[in-house]
Amino acid sequence: MRTLIQAFKTKELRNKILFAFGIIIIYRIGSFIPTPGVDYKVVQECITSASSEDFIGLVNLFSGGALLQLSIFALGIMPYITASIVVQLLRVVIPRFEALHKEGQSGEAKLTQYTRYLTIGLAVLQSTTILVTARSGALFNYACSGQVIPDSSPWNLLVMVLIMTGGTGLIMWMAELVTDKGIGNGMSVLIFMSICSGFLPQLWEIGWGTNGTNGDWKKFGIVTAVLLVILVFVVFVELSQRRIPVQYTRRMIGRKMYGGSSTYLPLKINMSGVIPPIFASSILAIPTLIAQFGKTDQSWVTWINNNLASTTSVWYIGLYSLMIVFFCFFYTSITFNPDETADNMKQYGGFIPGIRAGRATSQYLTYVMNRLNTVGAVYLLFVALIPTVLIMVLSISSKLPFGGTTILIIAGVGLDTLRQARAQTEQFQYAGFLFEDKEHKD
Repeated sequence: MRTLIQAFKTKELRNKILFAFGIIIIYRIGSFIPTPGVDYKVVQECITSASSEDFIGLVNLFSGGALLQLSIFALGIMPYITASIVVQLLRVVIPRFEALHKEGQSGEAKLTQYTRYLTIGLAVLQSTTILVTARSGALFNYACSGQVIPDSSPWNLLVMVLIMTGGTGLIMWMAELVTDKGIGNGMSVLIFMSICSGFLPQLWEIGWGTNGTNGDWKKFGIVTAVLLVILVFVVFVELSQRRIPVQYTRRMIGRKMYGGSSTYLPLKINMSGVIPPIFASSILAIPTLIAQFGKTDQSWVTWINNNLASTTSVWYIGLYSLMIVFFCFFYTSITFNPDETADNMKQYGGFIPGIRAGRATSQYLTYVMNRLNTVGAVYLLFVALIPTVLIMVLSISSKLPFGGTTILIIAGVGLDTLRQARAQTEQFQYAGFLFEDKEHKD
């Protein structure tokens, strides 16, 4: 709170925060503007009758409920997130991408451009898929009594695809504006607001019930208490670091002496962030989506509906846990390269005390990262499975106001934004102090 109060007292930071709030308001307004060609009344009836807890539910969560509303911002920022992850993973496969990553700022700008192009391509593909599934009723689990898209002509569908794709491009542009002229990472801030927009209503629904009926305040209190405890735990773990001491030798360049300092290499316990739960839930949702297009009396459709459609089934929990562990190690191995880190340290005359520079340092970093990943995987499993445990113990609806992915995003984005606000506040305070001191001397 002290950081926020100081930020609002500084004119430059206050303007940045207000600019970010203005973009958020525009983003939330666009989430309720229906795409031309959609019957809005039928869509509202379908939303109240359907429940999406699979990949569609995840995308709807990230879009702030705009997906099931079939609004102009129905895709949200999911195409950009997917494109960013794909470009990051392609660095392992395509040497050109890895070379651009090592070029510094110019290379990263080129990779960002590739990410934008891929975002538009994915937006076209996803918008087409969403409209096809909405027209068939699969988007709302066949709970619609009317036709969501009355005019199914190719021209009308093409216009709707272009509008949804343009909405994704507009969101991407607004997010970059928040990053440049606002405060925090634009995409992260929009995800944060999308999740929080449906957070409190769903939490209140547990205690108050639907239309003021069938509420349970005891369950509301338990869920709220568990949520606060998990948030504190997540914040504690996300701020935890394994600091490896690094010593730099002194080097004589010309007549000047460089180096000779001691520092440390900070390694987070959860290096993979929120990626493992997202990947795991997305992959497990694919069989459920395929089963919706099959016949209900077929054996494979029945097995998928009984074992993978429910998040409380033994098969789902087992596969979900294995995938989280796998992606925790896999994604960390892509984002953190021990060989590259060891080479950089050796190049600048750095070494870990007691460890030889070069290959021995790389092996030591790999050893430390494997141990950290083990702890991080257990941590992610604990946070991701808490909603499932609450569903089974309290016997409440599976539509909880929070999940493992939700908690990790809220805590991570909140900490990152607060950290940037604090850094910029201290920067402006130092600038003001130096300016006043100069005036005093004059």
